[in-house]
Amino acid sequence: MTFPPRDADEIRVRLHRRAFLGRSAAGVGSLALASLLNPTLLQGSETSPSRRGERWTGTVHPLHFAPKARRIIYLYMAGGPSHLETLDSKPALARMHGKPMPESFTKGMPIAQLQGQKLVCFAPQHPFVRCGNSGQEISSIFPHVASIADEICIVRSMVTEAINHDPAHTFMNTGTTISGRPAMGSWLTYGLGSESEDLPGFVVLTSTGRFGQAQPISTRQWHSGFLPSRFQGVRFYSKGDPVLYLGSPAGTTAKRQRDVVETVQQLNQLEEQQTEDPEIATRIAAYETAFRMQTSVPELIDLSNEPKHVLDLYGTAGSDGSFAANCLLARRLAERGVRFIQLYHRDWDHHGAIKEHVAGTAREVDQGAAALVKDLKQRGMLDDTLVIWGGEFGRTPMAQGNGRDHHIKGFSIWMAGGGIKGGITHGATDEFGYSAVKDVVHVHDLHATILQLFGIDHKRLIYRFQGRDFRLTDVAGRVVRPILT
Repeated sequence: MTFPPRDADEIRVRLHRRAFLGRSAAGVGSLALASLLNPTLLQGSETSPSRRGERWTGTVHPLHFAPKARRIIYLYMAGGPSHLETLDSKPALARMHGKPMPESFTKGMPIAQLQGQKLVCFAPQHPFVRCGNSGQEISSIFPHVASIADEICIVRSMVTEAINHDPAHTFMNTGTTISGRPAMGSWLTYGLGSESEDLPGFVVLTSTGRFGQAQPISTRQWHSGFLPSRFQGVRFYSKGDPVLYLGSPAGTTAKRQRDVVETVQQLNQLEEQQTEDPEIATRIAAYETAFRMQTSVPELIDLSNEPKHVLDLYGTAGSDGSFAANCLLARRLAERGVRFIQLYHRDWDHHGAIKEHVAGTAREVDQGAAALVKDLKQRGMLDDTLVIWGGEFGRTPMAQGNGRDHHIKGFSIWMAGGGIKGGITHGATDEFGYSAVKDVVHVHDLHATILQLFGIDHKRLIYRFQGRDFRLTDVAGRVVRPILT
């Protein structure tokens, strides 16, 4: 039986296998050769303060470009909102309602649950209206979003590569369908760090409603993958304890808690010095952040100090777990320096009864999303806060009973703030909304554009893992410059 080390001297002689191999295999000769090839090798790391548990300041120093955004709030509509009922008006499809879908559109194309079935055109179920001075066409189910038409850019030519929900979520979040890669929020906080001293750099909130089929969302959608675990997203709960296991046991004072943290940190620092395991640095930082969160998080989620006119703007009475409440909480997180805030609304999978259900789901998110944009603008934060609204794919122009199937060849999102031109529509699908045909925007292009707005060249934000250089955009991606200010 192996017992834990009893004192510091014993810790010093018990090294991890990684540290032992690293120290014994890399001799003086190889170190000298490496230093000739890379003269900076023996210099101190510019990120070394973070190894002592201090706030991570990122790896991109200096930034590759002048940044236009400092933070991002991603309103993720899980389940695949139908572009045909939300952001992409198709009168030609309406005229073809009930008629066979022309085979020229669908032959040889990937289809999910409609594979092998008779494909029939299905008209858009709600009318579109022209909104704002820009005259953008937005579905009538979004009266509140219509009021911010001049602030948003509608992208109607999105395409993706995964036709089923879980891999499509993974692709949208990580740039690959392979599970276990870092999420976009992890990449961004790795590259830039966080501006918050007492909150994580990457926070996730979830909500669901009463319409459609609520999408299960795996925690790997905000995982750090092969990046150090300090860059993993932290899920906040809008009901009950906001963060699991954050509270102190009954009878534990702040001073006693501080004593415990400091003692544990000293042991962690001693082990880090001996093992050179990067995850120890993550553990040190996590203890410090968790201790500070015990004070900061309760104040953060207490919406009672928000004035009534703000609560009315969002359409929420407070911390009720709704999407609207999460939008207000997202604004508060943004004010406190959180870099990446992602809100999942898990209610957009409308295989049936789409006319009723898409309208119901839209009501659950419409006011909160629009209020967020208005609130940020009123506070002078919209200019450097990027807001994105969209899901993992769209829905078919063909009927699935009285609903729509999954669709990857063309769908829509909207973006606002943070260097995005407002009041414009970018790209287009064909007359039936089947395929993106003009100014096509791939998911890799979206990721490249997001990084560009933060001052990062997507080709240069790289992490070497298992002998290969990885990046969020893999080996693709181009910046969508027409939508940038």
